[in-house]
Amino acid sequence: MAEPVPRLELQGISKQYPAVKANDGVSLRVMPGQIHAVLGENGAGKSTLMKIIYGAVQPDEGRLLWNGQPVQVRSPAQARQLGISMVYQHFSLFDTLSAAENVWLGLDKALGLAEVSQRIRELSAAYGLEVDPARPVHTLSVGERQRVEIVRALLTNPRLLILDEPTSVLTPQAVQKLFDVLRRLAAEGCAILYISHKLDEIRALCQHCTVLRGGRVTGEVDPRTVDNAALSRLMIGSEPPRLRAGAREAGAPVLRVQGLDLPTDNPFGTALRGLDFELRAGEILGVAGVSGNGQQELLAALSGEDARAPRGSIRLFDTDIARASCRKRRRLGLHFVPEERLGRGAVPSLSLADNTLLTRTESVKAGGWLAKGEARRLAEELIARFGVRCGGSGAAARSLSGGNLQKFIVGREIDAAPKLLLIAQPTWGVDVGAAAQIRGELLKLRDAGCALLVFSEELDELFEISDRLVVMAQGRLSPSLPVAEATVERIGAWMSGLWESGACAAGQEANHAAA
Repeated sequence: MAEPVPRLELQGISKQYPAVKANDGVSLRVMPGQIHAVLGENGAGKSTLMKIIYGAVQPDEGRLLWNGQPVQVRSPAQARQLGISMVYQHFSLFDTLSAAENVWLGLDKALGLAEVSQRIRELSAAYGLEVDPARPVHTLSVGERQRVEIVRALLTNPRLLILDEPTSVLTPQAVQKLFDVLRRLAAEGCAILYISHKLDEIRALCQHCTVLRGGRVTGEVDPRTVDNAALSRLMIGSEPPRLRAGAREAGAPVLRVQGLDLPTDNPFGTALRGLDFELRAGEILGVAGVSGNGQQELLAALSGEDARAPRGSIRLFDTDIARASCRKRRRLGLHFVPEERLGRGAVPSLSLADNTLLTRTESVKAGGWLAKGEARRLAEELIARFGVRCGGSGAAARSLSGGNLQKFIVGREIDAAPKLLLIAQPTWGVDVGAAAQIRGELLKLRDAGCALLVFSEELDELFEISDRLVVMAQGRLSPSLPVAEATVERIGAWMSGLWESGACAAGQEANHAAA
């Protein structure tokens, strides 16, 4: 009996960039109907390899076989014609266009926009990936943008689907729905290349795993037959350190939000309704919830990006900051890590040194002037301290892998020794070793007396580092709950906005006790 022909085969693929060899003789095979994981730490070469398959990057050496025949994929358009579709880790959407218009750009132009919109609605309903075709992309949260990317890829009816960190900003419920979709696609013969740093996901979903380290294949394994520790050792050479958050007594109030009502300033946003909470020195308050329920609006109001909040509704150390500028808030000790790292957390075309100027101007001044030498020194310190793999302080932000850019941006704000840190999706797209490092740094900040408000759609992360938890739904906040009393089931139920009156009363008592 003839051996089955691989849907995709890579033979000796290499790609050299000026500062790093991203891929070094990589070979792998993906069979029809197989869900194949590609695992590796940040900067291991995974994303470059996927872009080569998709035609967005050309290899220096090696060849690609599609259904047993050698091919040269010169562009994403050619890849889509072959039946290859990709969901990027960094979104490839036009902010000023609607979700439907973004999807339409990648489809057969024989279809009209109205027909594409209808197909999006049908596919969204069938697969449980809610997408409003009419909404402009700039009004969407990162989780909602991820759904648009996934729906766009599925509408091309792919024979090979590449997913680069597809669940980074999806809720547990959405992840399970996506897994059902992927298993159904695989059963229909679609091959799937799946990149994720979430080892539990890989073990639950994938039948085969190729491991990269430093651009080379270091091993292949059936992830269903090994544990997370074994996968970690293959990926980073060791197991990630265990965190010990530990309970501790919080200090004086740092942030007080009282009666925060804020109408949305765009037709697709979420209005904030009657928000009341307090955050104290030396504690981490975790905010759970499905993306698009007001998290963006609350972060904008707290960080100063939106200075329309009612006077007196936001106080930092008894100073009314509801209408204060971002700069004034930073001077009072507030620092902010946005969920969208490329474009908001960093300017893609600027060097890492120049990107320190976005929030650290006070650290790089000399005699009242900005000192480029100080900026380079600060960037180099951050690169060394947080293990950022890059071409040095002069490397452009867009040249870094997603995880390495995340480490740099988080490190930039942690290094400022903030008194209050607002951080959204702290370990989005970061490998297990780097995720443990970032969470450990957040705990160190807390232990040093900083107050932290952490927005994350990874419940495991919130349970690991938070002292208290709240849930955001439909622009409202649930009562706070000590993490020791929280369960995944309870928090998951609250994400619908239906917290019970008894639970509310208990949470209010906890809030009063904390105060």
